[in-house]
Amino acid sequence: MKRNRILSGVALLASLFIISGVKAADHPQKNADHPEAPGDIVAVASGAGSFKTLVAAVKAAGLVETLQGKGPFTVFAPTDEAFAKLPEGTLESLLKPENKEKLASILTYHVVPGKVMAADVKTMKAKTVNGKELSIKVEDGKVTVDNAKVVKTDVAAKNGVIHVIDTVVLPK
Repeated sequence: MKRNRILSGVALLASLFIISGVKAADHPQKNADHPEAPGDIVAVASGAGSFKTLVAAVKAAGLVETLQGKGPFTVFAPTDEAFAKLPEGTLESLLKPENKEKLASILTYHVVPGKVMAADVKTMKAKTVNGKELSIKVEDGKVTVDNAKVVKTDVAAKNGVIHVIDTVVLPK
């Protein structure tokens, strides 16, 4: 029930971001660093339509202001379908206020400090904002992050970049 209210609120916010994005296109505001970027990481994710669960989780974890900050950040963003792959009840449990710290730890595991574009990615270990390392592997032109496939790259934001992944990655 609470998750449905959160997701409904997120859907409303996403609609507002989309509407404001259309108006912004009519009156473009240039950002010297990222003229093509429509907003910060949270605004871009909210407007994309495929990150409703991620945005709800970011809000529940209290990370909105952080991801709206100066950055830059590289976010490996799981889609709604990626969250749906979690075992039944996992997401609902993580969204509870008493699990805020655990949720924040998982979400910050998806964030690397700095802006890393797809062309710059190589096989390596990358230290995340939560302090643990992600395993990034490039093979035959395909990139994986731990056990997740990168399915879309270089989604620009004014404070970083989003790379879309098909699975929620969990810190070890």
